[in-house]
Amino acid sequence: MRPVLRSAALPSPVGLLTLVASEAGLVAVLWEQDSPARVPLGPVEAADHPILAAAAGQLSAYFAGTRQAFDLPLDPRGTAFQREVWTALLAIPFGETRSYAGIARAIGRPAAVRAVGAANGRNPLSIIAPCHRVVGAGGALTGFAGGLAAKRWLLAHEAKHAAGPLFA
Repeated sequence: MRPVLRSAALPSPVGLLTLVASEAGLVAVLWEQDSPARVPLGPVEAADHPILAAAAGQLSAYFAGTRQAFDLPLDPRGTAFQREVWTALLAIPFGETRSYAGIARAIGRPAAVRAVGAANGRNPLSIIAPCHRVVGAGGALTGFAGGLAAKRWLLAHEAKHAAGPLFA
């Protein structure tokens, strides 16, 4: 039997997020409209947990424009290939984007562009493993579990805060 996962809700500028953690780390950041089939988790109970508190604090700082990277233990559930793609997402700098083809090349599988897209769509750690920074050919905004309006907001938010203050 899998250990029970714990969850907490986090209101955000892009909608209500549900944070899910195991004893080992953050398992998921889910969108209000998420389908259970996109990120299958098993039993989840609403309960306090130090990882959930840390994730909520770091995400709140991100939304406030005072945090650009996350320092959380992660415990995503997926295939070896999916985890490889999700790890590559963590390397995309704040305020920048990459194409699906660029991610495929980065993991040494240049012909796996569609598989990268599929793994990106199953990313359980939205925002933390920044799948919103992956765009289609020519920079086109493509599918996103939180919706294209949320993806657009996240990219604009990062563009605004990536440059930092004009005068220090």
